Amino acid sequence: MPGPESSSRPVVLVTGAARGIGRAIAELLARRGCRVAVHCRTSRKLAVDLAASLPGGGHQAFAADLASPAEAERLWREVTEAMGPVAVLVNNAAIWEGHPLWATDYARWQAAWRHTLDANLLGPANLCFLAGNAMIAAGGGRMVNISSRGAFRGEPEAPAYGASKAGLNAMTQSLALALAGRGVYCFVVAPGYVETDMSADSLTGPRGPGILAQHPLGRVARPDEVAAAAVFCALDAPAAMTGSVLDVNGASYLRT
Repeated sequence: MPGPESSSRPVVLVTGAARGIGRAIAELLARRGCRVAVHCRTSRKLAVDLAASLPGGGHQAFAADLASPAEAERLWREVTEAMGPVAVLVNNAAIWEGHPLWATDYARWQAAWRHTLDANLLGPANLCFLAGNAMIAAGGGRMVNISSRGAFRGEPEAPAYGASKAGLNAMTQSLALALAGRGVYCFVVAPGYVETDMSADSLTGPRGPGILAQHPLGRVARPDEVAAAAVFCALDAPAAMTGSVLDVNGASYLRT
């Protein structure tokens, strides 16, 4: 159970925190003194184990399918009732579903777009709505949305993924404009390939050498590197950076 000092530590909700980038973000936030609401969709045991292992105590695990508006609302209600006001929202949860135009039938194409936009754009948008209104009432807060270089470079095998992340960028910057005067600051972190379960098949398969060739570092990013950028936005970035998109792709794709 949380100790008596836990109420003075900020609460951060991290979605998709059971593994990969989200897990690294949760771990770093806990080391920085935050209480972390560890969200998962289906990996309940991983989320519970992570919450129990994080330093500082007072962390809790929650499960919800954020593609459902009702589930997003339930998650927000359960987190705030169990842990108190959320100071920072980190929208990390996302899906990648291959649907290349030349190898997908029309029904599959429609389903992939619907599933991807529901999970990657509408889910975060719904949590931003709930968080934004709560943060306005509280006098301030921060939202950090995890995007992708695919929003800029394109995703030929999963165009809905690229579109969902481009939409996430635009939504974040729209909210930054709308909420800056109310003390709510919004940021985007846009990784490229990262050493996670999601990318393992691509990195170790036939496409691996081509992917590595894109990276002048000679490797892809590590989850802790993406986490460092996300936690900087969540806790340290100056207010004047609101609306920023931080690229964490090892110079594999440079925007002008």
